[in-house]
This record gives sequence, structure tokens and C-alpha cells, in this order.
Amino acid sequence: MSTEYRRPAYTTLITRLREPRRFIQVLAGPRQTGKTTLAQQVLDSIGKKTFYDTADEPALKDRAWLVRAWETARQLTVGKTGKPEDSVLVLDEIQKIPGWSDTVKRLWDEDAANDRPLKVVLLGSSPLLIATGLTESLAGRFELIPISHWSYPEMREAFGWDLGQYVFFGGYPGSAPLVDDHSRWSSYVSESLIETSVSRDILLMVNVLKPALLRRLFQLGIDYSGQVLSYNKMLGQLHDAGNTTTLAHYLELLCGAGLLTGLEKFAGSAVRRRASSPKLLILNTALMTAMGPHSFDAARMDTGYWGRLVETAVGAHLVNTSQGTRIGVYYWREGNREVDFVLRSGERTTSIEVKSGQTKTSLPGMEAFSKKFTPDRQLLVGEGGVPLEEFLEKPAEHWVL
Repeated sequence: MSTEYRRPAYTTLITRLREPRRFIQVLAGPRQTGKTTLAQQVLDSIGKKTFYDTADEPALKDRAWLVRAWETARQLTVGKTGKPEDSVLVLDEIQKIPGWSDTVKRLWDEDAANDRPLKVVLLGSSPLLIATGLTESLAGRFELIPISHWSYPEMREAFGWDLGQYVFFGGYPGSAPLVDDHSRWSSYVSESLIETSVSRDILLMVNVLKPALLRRLFQLGIDYSGQVLSYNKMLGQLHDAGNTTTLAHYLELLCGAGLLTGLEKFAGSAVRRRASSPKLLILNTALMTAMGPHSFDAARMDTGYWGRLVETAVGAHLVNTSQGTRIGVYYWREGNREVDFVLRSGERTTSIEVKSGQTKTSLPGMEAFSKKFTPDRQLLVGEGGVPLEEFLEKPAEHWVL
């Protein structure tokens, strides 16, 4: 990868840090999506005194560490002549500090009261925990910059990948140099990404009563990505006597770590959506293929498997690029009629059907959905519709507005 490559969020962050207004800038997203690299690129370019520290250690740090780092950064705001100077503090993996948001609020408010020109950037690899801290303690004090998995245009620009490589190897930049050695690549994704995300971003941070159930649920997502499963059917597949509330909570935790989500069924009311069976969706195809039985060449030859990868790539692209927007991503099904994905923004609706390795001679789901909901747009992605490459080049917002 070119060391000069910068993600779009780079411009957003550097612009905000140069503004006279002061808000805490929060970069939240899954592991290995470039948050730390992006922050370091900004620090190298900002032209201000900076201090960086991270809580990403095997043993949890505490609020005393946070206070010490903040005090160190405060010293940078005192210029040689005694005149205050703008400085920047970056704290990585902030969600690992128990009670971090209350401490940040106190320190931030102290700086505001003393007119201290310290800009603060917080990075976190557990968006769910970050969001909880922000809403509970830091309302009105922060701006969120969502950092999602890398898109196809980003992987193409940084590594020269073609469409097939992106569909199979997904959007993890750190794994890109290993793709020529499938065994080494899959081990890296399994051990450095999946296991680290589960053990350090979920199990270490949240009280999970049944860790084995959470891990099996993730494997179920790999096996059934793109399919609708009721919670009761999931429990049957998992051979567990747990309850559906526990399973829904674990699915939420996996989503917060950027691993697996469960799309709600599109319906006329929020209550009906929440009561629906979820459509399991892996959020980066690398998570499927690294744990799967196929090499890249074998996957291309297996049309059924490749079709699942393509549909997962489309769904993950929609979910990842809708982060930070008001766009909702759903599916729809009644009886044997189904629409792969539905986008909703305000009063505008787009229905999307993916045509890949699995032959679809007609689209009864689209027709039934159109009669019931009258969508503003109907899209076929793949043969006979919008080319897959073109679709993945544009964010969800483009297809619904």
C-alpha cells in the first residue's frame, strides 16, 4: 500500500482540527480499519504540537492513565512565551478505560472554563461502547466520524485490487500483503482480526455469560450470511437452551465489533421491524472466506458460494457506507417472495435485488414489494442491471437519494 493513501475521513478530521470551534472528535469503527494510521497522518500534517497515547494493552488501564495523558497534553498548550498555543491530544482505544466518558467530560469542561486551547481526538474499536459513553456523558461536546471497513474503491486505489479480489478478500488493508499465501492470509484474519475482536473488544469489555454461544453465533453468521433465520431457529442450530433476548444481545455485540449484523425486515412500523426475524449479514467478506473451505480460485468456480459472497459484499457495502447517515438498511420477505435489500431515507425507499452466481429468471419479490410499498427506485445489481463494480463504487446514499 502506498504510504500516501489517505481515507476520506482524513480531510474531515484535519479540517475540524483547524477550525477555531472546539468539539471532541471521535473516530469509531472496527479493528484494522485504519483509525490509528489516519490519526497519525493527521498529526503529521496538522502543524500543531501533539500528544498520542493508547489504552490498547492486554491489561486494562484506568482513569488515572487518562488523566496523566490529558495533563501531559495540557502542558503543550503553554508556549515558550507563556502565550497559549493550540495543541492536539489523541487517545486510542478509549473505550477500554472504565468510566472514561465521565472523566473526559470533567477534563474537557475544565479546559473550556479555563479557555485552554486543547483539541481532543478519541479513537475506539468498539462503536457500541463508544456510543454509550458519548450519549450518557458527552452530549453536545463531540462530533462523530464513523470509520467503516474499507470499500472497493479504497482497496483498488491503495492496492490495485480488481473486483474479484475485493469480493473474496474483503476490506482489511492490513491483510492485503498476504493474499498470495492463502494459508497465511486466512490465519492472519482468523487470529489477528476475528479472535482479537471477539476476545478483546467484546469478551474483555462486556459481561458475556455464554462466550461459547457468542462464538458459535458468529460462526452461524458465516454459514448463513445473506439468509433470514428466526431466533428460535438459530437456537436450534446452536444447540443451546438459551433465550432469544440473549441471542439478540450477542448479535448486537458482534455488530458493534464490525463482524456480523442482523438486518430487520422492512415494515410499516418500527415495532413490527424489531419483532421480525433477522437477516444475518457478515460485514466484511474476508470474515467468511478466511473461515471457509475455498481458495480464491475454487470460490470463483463454485457459483453458489460465489453468489453468497457477492450478495454479502453488496449488503456489507450498504451497511458500512450508511454509517453516520440517516439511511436504514433492511430486507423484505413475505412467503416465498423476498427482496434482498431495502434502503430507507426519510420518505424515500429503494429496493435492491442482487443477481450473481445464483440464477434468477424472474423477480417476484420486487414485483410484490412494489405493489405494497411503491418504492421510489428499484435496482437490479449484476447481469442485466447496474454492474456490480459500478454499484460498489458508490455509497448507499447515492442509491436512495
